[in-house]
Order: sequence, then structure tokens, then C-alpha cells
Amino acid sequence: MERVRLEFPAAAWTHRHPLAVRITDMNYGRHLGHDALVSLLHEARTQSFAALEVAEWDIHGYPSVVADLAIQYQAEARWPELLEVQTALPVPDGKALVAFQRVVRPADGVQVALARLNLLLLDPASGRPVAVPEALRERLTRREGG
Repeated sequence: MERVRLEFPAAAWTHRHPLAVRITDMNYGRHLGHDALVSLLHEARTQSFAALEVAEWDIHGYPSVVADLAIQYQAEARWPELLEVQTALPVPDGKALVAFQRVVRPADGVQVALARLNLLLLDPASGRPVAVPEALRERLTRREGG
């Protein structure tokens, strides 16, 4: 199976959020565990939506769900290292809101991981996916590159 290399969209609107590796984030290999990384990504993504004045559970009236997630690891991170999670949200096209998240260790500039996920917004009444609201699309268009 061919591995697809993820690329961080540098031109997209990006939010930066500092996080520290906690002792409880360590796995048996004595580095940041996969489950802990997913939680750190979620925290940073929640903060990026807050910067856009929306919440993952209420994006202009629609809750979001993660449809899929891909993570590529480039380096290990350990307690008590400080990390920065950069969340890029390109202007959406259609029903999927794609988020890219790059985890960097600022102390040495090493990229620890890169993630890509698709969020779907659901109609609360039917549970079916809906198009990304124009208000969010416009906000991302205005802030792109910021």
C-alpha cells in the first residue's frame, strides 16, 4: 500500500496553540502516546474554533463529528517538553471541513507529527451531513493567511 504524504497548507488560516506533554501522556515506550496526541490535537482544534468564535459542537447551529483522521509521526515527544499545535483550516468546499494540524517542538523546530482530519457538520434533526455554513466559509476566507 502506497503511503500518501500529508502536506500542511501554509496559505490557509492558521491558529497556534501551545501545549505541554504531561506525564500522563507518556506511553510504555516513554514518549507521547497516540491516544494522548489525539487528545492534544482535539484541545488545540477546540481553541482554534474558539478563535473563530464557534465551537465544534455548535458551528452556526450544527454539531461536528470527526469522519476520519490520519496522523503521520516524524519525531518523538517526551515529558515535560513544550509543543505548539498549528491548526490550519482551508476554506471549505462542500460538506467536509478539513483541518490540518502540525505539532512542532519550538525548542528545536522539529516537527513531531502532522494530522489531517475531515469534520462533517450534522443537521440536529435528521443527523445527516450539511454544507459548511457560508458564515464560516466567509470568516475563513477573510482570515486566510493570518
